[in-house]
Amino acid sequence: MTPSLIAFLTDYGLADGYVAACHGVIARIAPSARVLDVTHDVPAQDVRHGAVVLADTLPYLPPSVVLGVVDPGVGTERRAVAVVAGESVLVGPDNGLLLWAAAALGGASRAIELTAPEYRLVTGATTFDGRDVFAPAAAHLAAGLDVAALGPSVDVAALVRLPDPWLRVADETVEAEVHVVDRFGNVALAAGPAELTAAGLDEHARLRITVADRSSYVPLATSYAAVPERDPVLLIDSAGRLALAVNRGSAAADLRLQVGDHVTVSS
Repeated sequence: MTPSLIAFLTDYGLADGYVAACHGVIARIAPSARVLDVTHDVPAQDVRHGAVVLADTLPYLPPSVVLGVVDPGVGTERRAVAVVAGESVLVGPDNGLLLWAAAALGGASRAIELTAPEYRLVTGATTFDGRDVFAPAAAHLAAGLDVAALGPSVDVAALVRLPDPWLRVADETVEAEVHVVDRFGNVALAAGPAELTAAGLDEHARLRITVADRSSYVPLATSYAAVPERDPVLLIDSAGRLALAVNRGSAAADLRLQVGDHVTVSS
């Protein structure tokens, strides 16, 4: 069955008309399709953040046509692709944005380069592929088009992949990269309960957190409110990642952490 839901994510924001233009293109081509706006607040040109949001969100959606546009390479030779994963099809730039999400849906089984001119808008623009290339492709798929009609096949192994986040597990130690920081300032690491267990840290009530030359002991708990307000806590977040948080505050601000920083968790 062809998915009739289009899950739409961009870094466009809502201050301009970019999102509305894409909605309009979809409505013209596939007026019966439903569009679910995942978010349009991905930080500008932050492909990795968009990839994390898609990967965390899509497993909870029904089979969908996924329209993802975080595209700092628009207008260059980077490919436009549709990637089949499970019962969903992910449409967007071939810059790594789609593949973590495809993995979360069971893995990419097929990829198509979006080259067929009859499924594009001809506007003369080279800087708005969200409107002219990706939205039309997503809309035609939602209207029942076979993905193969959009262009030639691409070897899935040749698709652009983001580097895996850094992670190392040893006895009584987990060293992990900051994978994502959310709007609350919660700092999710590229590690989860399996890594805590492998390191022998899962039964500890408090764990030592080291960032650069700064260390402190933080409770390992199951909720933000398990500690007093403004105190830090270590927990497993809703995406299954080990995360640092501050009750009613921002761990990213208090601990001076950002994506890519390395954090050591030990006994």
